[in-house]
Amino acid sequence: MEFNAITIAIIVVVLLLLLFIIMRNGIIRKNNQVDNTFAGIDAYLKKRFDLIPNLVSSVQQYMSHEKNLLTEITELRAAAGKSNISSEEKVELNNRMTKALHSFNVAVENYPDLKASANFLQLQQALNEIEEQLSAARRAYNAMVTDYNNAIQTFPSSIIASISGFKTRLLFVASETERQNINVGDLFKK
Repeated sequence: MEFNAITIAIIVVVLLLLLFIIMRNGIIRKNNQVDNTFAGIDAYLKKRFDLIPNLVSSVQQYMSHEKNLLTEITELRAAAGKSNISSEEKVELNNRMTKALHSFNVAVENYPDLKASANFLQLQQALNEIEEQLSAARRAYNAMVTDYNNAIQTFPSSIIASISGFKTRLLFVASETERQNINVGDLFKK
């Protein structure tokens, strides 16, 4: 009888250990997917920031009195190019850049010659394409973060996540400015 109890205890311990390994590996895979998806966003942000100097150069001659806005966009681009910034800082820079680019697009409406320039139109189209790709990448990232957060917050994997030191990740959220509806009528009045 003792032999059977020891055998059962060993089997239970082995099964629990196997379950722990499987669940921990699942959490690690989800964590890595979140990192990989964020790296995709990072690539689009770099593409966006690489395009900005060309866009700024092409409009500087038209927008001499919007110099502050152009300076802000250039400074944000430079800050985003630093290699030692955290994911949270990248998200903040992204939100500030989105707001600045929105202001930039509104300011461009005042320059009909600029809007007709083939170079500007091509750059604007490329920037719009990158913004759409960024939006899709943010949605993918948020889906991965939600899946990961669910994995580390639900029982029993929450125990394993706690033991292993996994922490919840933040979602990309739209800034307050981005959530507001744009009044197109106001744009035409400018």
